[in-house]
Amino acid sequence: MHWLSAWWQAEVVDGYKGPLLLSFTAFVVTFLTTRTITRLIRAGKGPFHNVSSGGVHMHHSTPGVVLLIVGGFTGVGAPPLSVWTYLAGLFVGVGASLVLDEFAMIFRLQDVYWTQEGQLSVNVVTLAAACVGLATVGVSPVDDLPADVMALRYGAVAVLLVNFALVAVTALKGKYPTALLGVFIGPVAWVAAARLARPTSPWARWRYGPKKRARAARRATAFDDRWSPVRRHWDDLIGGTPTLANPPSDQPADQPALDH
Repeated sequence: MHWLSAWWQAEVVDGYKGPLLLSFTAFVVTFLTTRTITRLIRAGKGPFHNVSSGGVHMHHSTPGVVLLIVGGFTGVGAPPLSVWTYLAGLFVGVGASLVLDEFAMIFRLQDVYWTQEGQLSVNVVTLAAACVGLATVGVSPVDDLPADVMALRYGAVAVLLVNFALVAVTALKGKYPTALLGVFIGPVAWVAAARLARPTSPWARWRYGPKKRARAARRATAFDDRWSPVRRHWDDLIGGTPTLANPPSDQPADQPALDH
């Protein structure tokens, strides 16, 4: 357990990450609690039920937005590492979780919570939790270096600039979750930037001819056929199996959430 105490001292105490750790914990616990309650409501079990007033259904993203606003302003105006900072971290974690749990509904402006498209919320929450978790345990795109070691500082800046450029290339190739993770873990973006783009991405439209775009389409199809079932099993395990048909839409079908 020495490594745990050493990590706690270095990252949480000396790194002033107590509010971030509290926010991350509140985010994960709130999401799991919310999904448990909504699944019980759907199954008709327990004392829980939907909240409606005057014929208007109250979605939990509404109090989530309020908590995000209160937590954000509290954190901006609070003294560093005061009780108000921790309270702000708690509000932001709970509020962000409630909002992102209904991200798909906000994105589509339709009640798609229990549809296949509603699983987009689970993808977004998983990605957000991964990024915040990486920051909490000390994985950061920017590491502090001694002020007197200028060569190392200049080298670090150069590496960061290259990494952010490769993150941008990864995003232009249509690999948005990978690009976000690449901000924290550089090699992820380095590998993704060197591989083929998704066929509908801006990079493919600008730089690929018909032959290379067809190759990219074949590779994307093979990747999705292999990993989409894994993603669906994860989404169903965490968020609940969809039971409703997707609503009609005039927009083209969304691209798979996973990338390569």
